[in-house]
Amino acid sequence: MGRRFVDLSDTLVNGKCEPLPHEIKYIDHAQGAKQAAEHFGLDPSDFPDAKAWSVEMVNLCTHSGTHVDAPYHFGPVSGGKPAKTVDEIPLEWCYGDGVVLDFSDRPAGYLITVDDVLEALAKINYRIKPLDIVLIRTDVWKKFGEPGYHNEHPGMSEEATLWLIDQGVKMMGIDAWGWDRPFHVMADEYRQGVKGKLWAGHFAGKIKEYCHIEKLTNLDKLPPVGFRVACFPVKIKAASAGWARVVAIFED
Repeated sequence: MGRRFVDLSDTLVNGKCEPLPHEIKYIDHAQGAKQAAEHFGLDPSDFPDAKAWSVEMVNLCTHSGTHVDAPYHFGPVSGGKPAKTVDEIPLEWCYGDGVVLDFSDRPAGYLITVDDVLEALAKINYRIKPLDIVLIRTDVWKKFGEPGYHNEHPGMSEEATLWLIDQGVKMMGIDAWGWDRPFHVMADEYRQGVKGKLWAGHFAGKIKEYCHIEKLTNLDKLPPVGFRVACFPVKIKAASAGWARVVAIFED
């Protein structure tokens, strides 16, 4: 049986405009020879061509790049129990049948409702089942790294998030900077007297336990169904998130 893979992860690159900046320091093979020589009491020329290892030093946040948000990110308690950190996420949540719901026609700041989700499911004639991994397509990933891209996406409502959890979904994802609408949209509404909508998609995880993936890519290259998703996060003790190489897998 053959397999085909589609990479759904963003690439960490220096110089991109990011709300949570990161820095990658590259140590090439010649510099690696100097490091090794100093460490082992040798001379760089003792290594073939005076070259040894290459190493990268990376300074970044656990929410930089493509990552899985653990329930602990949303609050200390989830569903009445201590919220799971990223190292406690069950592996069963991180591999399952993928479902793409297409909201790429929605404008920036749009609030995706339960009715929107039901309409998207009706269009693809699909019924959500437990442990499906539901991916929200906005196509904003095509603007990643551009100034202001984090303000360009629609976002999930609390009600829509809770509805998916009620169907047995434990892992969801979006090809945008955040699961909720852009912060400035929510903050403006709050100042105008709209309460209960500030980061409400995330805060749904305080009511019922779930995880979501942020900064996905290439969802436009996937069919609505018919593939599996692997999204295992890096195991970081007591952390609110972990970087993930998210991949869609097709069995031929």
